[in-house]
Amino acid sequence: MARAVSARRSLLTGILAWTIGLVIFFPILWIVVLSFKSEGDAIAAPLAMLRAPWTFEAYAEVQERSDYFKHFWNSVVISVGSTLIGLLIAIPAAWAMAFVPGRRTKDLLMWMLSTKMMPAAGVLVPMYLIFRDFGLLDTLAGLVGVLTLINLPIIVWMLYTYFKEIPGEILEACRMDGADLKREILYILAPMAVPGIASTLLLNVILAWNEAFWTLRLTASDAAPLTAFIASYSSPEGLFYAKLSAASVMAIAPILILGWFSQKQLVRGLTFGAVK
Repeated sequence: MARAVSARRSLLTGILAWTIGLVIFFPILWIVVLSFKSEGDAIAAPLAMLRAPWTFEAYAEVQERSDYFKHFWNSVVISVGSTLIGLLIAIPAAWAMAFVPGRRTKDLLMWMLSTKMMPAAGVLVPMYLIFRDFGLLDTLAGLVGVLTLINLPIIVWMLYTYFKEIPGEILEACRMDGADLKREILYILAPMAVPGIASTLLLNVILAWNEAFWTLRLTASDAAPLTAFIASYSSPEGLFYAKLSAASVMAIAPILILGWFSQKQLVRGLTFGAVK
């Protein structure tokens, strides 16, 4: 009886998981299908659209109209650059909070997290004025800086959680052996927290890659990433569904591939320290 109940529960869990997965994946599948249709077929009724012939017309027009590889390179520089700078700042900060906590450490962590709850539109005007006065509008350096600051609370919180799971006695032992702070972080702490650091890096690359609010408002052409590349196919005359879908597929494909190949490392890092 118990085995039958367990098998039924496993079956229901599997059906529920597949259902949720299909619901999440359906919009991506729909965008892919639309990208292989002509503009006339893309706005047709769903059944008529599905029966229409497949074509690479939208992809060809996107390539002719836009410099995809320029936008792609900008996205790589912005997402990787902001994540690496964020890690350089967050690793020492998380180490201090985890192993040398003060009376206000928890308050500081909560304050950092609270900054993520503030609407981005609330600071758009001062940010724009700062960028204008310092000549950072439509520059890669400006976007790297702002995305570093935006995602820094998440990086610190994740690393702090991972570092808290590392026994402090190990670090005390290396200090007794004469290791300075630099050696302690580089040769002891970092190798032990590789899963957590890797998952933090991957997650923040994804967040920076998908950031649209700041990239659309602080860039024009020179530093425009793939989010601006997608937005360029929305015009006052209307939406070009096929070309918009093709641009979306070209923009999300690299990050989907990265997530697919690194999913084991990402899951391992996100569950690091969850079970003692």
